[in-house]
Amino acid sequence: MEWLIWVGAVISAIGLLGLVWCITTVARAKKAGLEDTVMRDVLKRVLPRNLAALFLSVIGLMMVILGISFG
Repeated sequence: MEWLIWVGAVISAIGLLGLVWCITTVARAKKAGLEDTVMRDVLKRVLPRNLAALFLSVIGLMMVILGISFG
């Protein structure tokens, strides 16, 4: 079950990179001082990607835990 640990770690790392991307995107938009409507548009685009990245991180961590438990 060692492969499950490594695959889960890779998936979790991809999710973590996605979360970092979301944070930097919103921070840049906030720093740019955009209008309210433009900022809302940026947040509407980032939100689904943020949730997907969080989902990947959670699934990856669950795979790691399962790999440790079964191994």
